[in-house]
Amino acid sequence: MNRFKFVIVMIVALSMLLSACQAPAAAPVAEAPAAEEAPAAEEAPAAEEAPAEAVAKTYADLTVCYPQLGAESDWRTANTASFKETAEQLGVNLIFSDAQQKQENQISAMRACIQQGVDVIALPPVVEDGWDAVLTEAQDEGIPVIIVDRSVSADKSLYAAHIGSDMVLEGQKAADEMNKLLPEGGKIIELSGTTGSGAAVGRAEGFRMNLNDNIEIIDSQTGNFTTAEGKPVMEAFLKKYAGEIDGAFIHNDNMAIGAVEAMKAAGLEPGDIKVISVDGTRGGFQLMIDNWVQADVECNPLLGPQVMEMALTLVNGGTVDPETLTNETVYYPENAAELLPSRQY
Repeated sequence: MNRFKFVIVMIVALSMLLSACQAPAAAPVAEAPAAEEAPAAEEAPAAEEAPAEAVAKTYADLTVCYPQLGAESDWRTANTASFKETAEQLGVNLIFSDAQQKQENQISAMRACIQQGVDVIALPPVVEDGWDAVLTEAQDEGIPVIIVDRSVSADKSLYAAHIGSDMVLEGQKAADEMNKLLPEGGKIIELSGTTGSGAAVGRAEGFRMNLNDNIEIIDSQTGNFTTAEGKPVMEAFLKKYAGEIDGAFIHNDNMAIGAVEAMKAAGLEPGDIKVISVDGTRGGFQLMIDNWVQADVECNPLLGPQVMEMALTLVNGGTVDPETLTNETVYYPENAAELLPSRQY
């Protein structure tokens, strides 16, 4: 091979060698798709604040409505004083009214208290019937009602509790005492309390339950629990049954005071008519000391402290006994003088 061809071959070979040694162009790199922006984390809901514990109410926070039925007797006066004095001592706001022995006045007073949003209503009902509507209104507004002293015929679900005396038991105790006084039997009259009241109904029922068969109730009239009305009723009995009356069951001490005035005016002596009364007031004790009354069945009016305690329990969500009865006894002439100075009413 001549020199010229050799050079050409070498140039071609060298070119091919250089092409083979050159690094190939890098393939274009696909850009990774941009990462999707992560959604912003939702803010965790703020932890709900734990409800603050309800602060228990005290007596100073308490508003109690007391639509007193009237002021017909020493017992009622003592009952009113008990509520007013207890409220003042404890710092309770007491909304007090006097219904003057009228149910419609008590209902109006209750409705006014419901509108004011009182905490508790304590009701001493003048009569047993006719309370369903206003008790339902109080219940609808979340206001508990405590029935005080006398009872009501309304469904027990409409009120929180009843506190007072067992009027039937009082009547039974009175009958037991009359049985002792007239073991050979006899004729008696009855001066009843306010017609339709729980006290009058219960005492009359209990008295008849326990009275011996040889004792006859020849007449019964209401003296409306007052001295002023008890006296003329007894005067009428003495005229109608002159010389026939052996005993008298009188539903409270105030009527007994009026009845004794009538007996004195008629010329009777202590003990001529055997008298059983109810209440245990200072006036009743004096009648026993003077031997006009042979036994006095206690009915305690000092309910203010117990009712206020119940009211506070109820407004703080507690429970109370649906029926609370006061402990009561029977008093006699032989210890009346000793006990009279300590009587609070």
